[in-house]
Amino acid sequence: MRLVEKVLDCLLYSLSLFYIAVCPFTKVEESYNLQAMHDLLHHGADVDQYDHHTFPGVVPRTFLGPLCVAIISFPLTSMVTLLGGSKFIHQLIVRAVLTCLVLGSFRVYRSAVRNRFGTQVSTWLTLLTMSQFHFLFYSSRPLPNTMALVPVLLSLSFWLNSNPTMFIFTAASSILIFRGELAMFLGAILLMELLVGKVSLLRVLVVGLVSLLVWIPLTVAVDSFFWGRLLWPEAKVMHFNVVLNKSSDWGVQPLLWYFYSALPRALGSSLLLLPLAPILDRRTIILLFPCITFISLYSLLPHKELRFIIYTFPVLNTAAGATAARFWINRSKSFLSRLISLALLGHLVLNLLASSTLLHISSLNYPGGQAIRT
Repeated sequence: MRLVEKVLDCLLYSLSLFYIAVCPFTKVEESYNLQAMHDLLHHGADVDQYDHHTFPGVVPRTFLGPLCVAIISFPLTSMVTLLGGSKFIHQLIVRAVLTCLVLGSFRVYRSAVRNRFGTQVSTWLTLLTMSQFHFLFYSSRPLPNTMALVPVLLSLSFWLNSNPTMFIFTAASSILIFRGELAMFLGAILLMELLVGKVSLLRVLVVGLVSLLVWIPLTVAVDSFFWGRLLWPEAKVMHFNVVLNKSSDWGVQPLLWYFYSALPRALGSSLLLLPLAPILDRRTIILLFPCITFISLYSLLPHKELRFIIYTFPVLNTAAGATAARFWINRSKSFLSRLISLALLGHLVLNLLASSTLLHISSLNYPGGQAIRT
């Protein structure tokens, strides 16, 4: 099975890099992180030359994510510069580094799934993820949500491996630095752990306090340096989006939009496996509860985008993978079981066809990039 896992890993990385090749350009919502990585690589410590002083955006964003990607990308971009390569190649490099960070975290999460639910479930998790479009597509997009995926997946792996201290610590980093709304998702998991007695309130308070004393000073120190003023970016973002509700200026969606539009597009036909998950494997209840809680609470915010709930996709796919694994294990028990196993394989093909269509549409969705290139 380890050989199968390695083959699937190669396919996973190859598919994500293929998405970058087909859709190499970016959009305005990705511009801040992309420009930040450009400035870090090309201007270094000369912060006065950075683009965000001229175009600060609606709300300030943290430099910690772009800084990590830029540091890893620097050897490759330096080599490209020495060889006379263009900055467009640099853009492809930083996006490739970002997707490798996300997929590396996904592999850590998948390992935790294997430990908790078994090899079959972790294999199906990979197959479902590869067959769907949005997770792999967004894994290379320089968005705050994508940056947050790395600590989120790591915190989820600590959770499944029954390491509450590191779960709280890494979850706090994703909330305090990247996306404050993750308090609803990761907080729902913490609430479950508290209710079943897997973590004590004292540990939550102690680790939570340590996390506050580590992550807030870190983001304030780094981002105050780059922005030139005392700043905690994510606090500003949360005040803008939640308290002032200004995010709705960028459009609103109906209350249940995530459930009837975003999730079916993100999970494809694999969504049909979810209702059976708690019936066939009761362990999946702990996977479904935080996802449904988070999406339901987040639905109360009028402005909605599919990427806002991307953190739930690996967890929902784990629950769907548990259903698929149960059917696959029992595939030889009856004629009906064999038909179901064929349907499982067929649904992967259906997902891939849908993903191919979405990829083609997305490749046509960047006319500005095409205009510059031609």
